[in-house]
Amino acid sequence: MINAIVAYLIVFALGASIGSFLNVVVYRLPANLSILWPPSRCPHCLHRLGKKENVPILGWLWLKGRCRHCRSRISRRYPLVEAITGILFLLVFWKYGVSVPTLGYWGFVSWLLALSLIDLDTMILPNSLTKSGLVGGLLFQGTVGFFQLSPSTGVSQQLMSGIVGAVVGIWLFEIIAFVGSIIFGQAAMGGGDAKLAAMMGAWLGWKYLLLSGFIACVVGAFAGGGAITLGWLDRRKPMPFGPFLALGAGLTMLWGEAILSTYLQLFFPLR
Repeated sequence: MINAIVAYLIVFALGASIGSFLNVVVYRLPANLSILWPPSRCPHCLHRLGKKENVPILGWLWLKGRCRHCRSRISRRYPLVEAITGILFLLVFWKYGVSVPTLGYWGFVSWLLALSLIDLDTMILPNSLTKSGLVGGLLFQGTVGFFQLSPSTGVSQQLMSGIVGAVVGIWLFEIIAFVGSIIFGQAAMGGGDAKLAAMMGAWLGWKYLLLSGFIACVVGAFAGGGAITLGWLDRRKPMPFGPFLALGAGLTMLWGEAILSTYLQLFFPLR
């Protein structure tokens, strides 16, 4: 029991640390700044953060949400992203334990979270992240095939699954965007969404990509419709779809098999 608690604490701390780095990526990448240099600093007075100030979540609490030098407010989003990343790492570890998929999916959720936040901030899904995420997905598939299936045939089998998933993802969402633009008379989906779908297909394979896309469309439709009804969003104003795709991918990664099994049992029961 104690060993399990220690393991979960270590995983959460690791996730929170990755979340701290994701904050840097989300802030600097859209601004075309280096994500490696200079080290973390106050965005207002540019003071370099010390070791205590850099501790995920605790550093923000210790500073009481303000820069120690210029006293400017530090957004609550920084510790929130760190905490969310830690929780996501815990969920992946809880689901897959000590395994190759755990290591891979930690990277996957990190890509998804960074892309979601950038899309919310800028309505852009950077090519550098979607392309690197796609390559990461194919490497993940090959690694899973090598270690969990067969070094001789498993690698090619899993790589093909990732490649097919990526092709289905980009073709499907480009078709949806084209048809949607005809129906609504304006761009229904950005080009980055299709690239994100291709990345998701590389990680999940075509079958779970379709499930992810379905979940994203259902949740996005309800969220968009609700926002329009409440007057929070103009009917002609675009809404970032990347976070909904990321949500669908995350739910599918964790519970996709159970969701598909339940669906088949409900609508196609064995006779």
